[in-house]
Amino acid sequence: MLQSSRPTCRIIRPGQTYDGKQGLSYFEGISAEAVGSTGICMHLLTIPPGGRARAHLHESHETAIYVLSGEAHTWYGDRLEHHAIVRAGEMFYIPAGVPHLPANLSDQPCSAVIARTDPKEQESVVLLPELDGLVPE
Repeated sequence: MLQSSRPTCRIIRPGQTYDGKQGLSYFEGISAEAVGSTGICMHLLTIPPGGRARAHLHESHETAIYVLSGEAHTWYGDRLEHHAIVRAGEMFYIPAGVPHLPANLSDQPCSAVIARTDPKEQESVVLLPELDGLVPE
């Protein structure tokens, strides 16, 4: 009996986490590694109170974020000169190549669904340590 090498639908039940280069812990979701996706990844992220990522960009991939609960502050731009607060029920778009640094300044966790056009998720992450000090801790 021949087995098909054709992709099939999969259910992912987030349980395991992995540490991203950005300094945050993600719930494993849709990715090339988990399901063999070829054009997208989607993960759950919870930033704990006081948590923040390292300054970074995604070299060739766009990011879409939907905040489920809480709020996240994100500084973005070449020198992180812009600031946005994204609250539960809102979406945030980050174009490819835009430096950014998200943080949770509240005393409540912030949970979000994150989708990227990078199926390998961490492949296009470029850390920008020279920008980390531009945002107060």
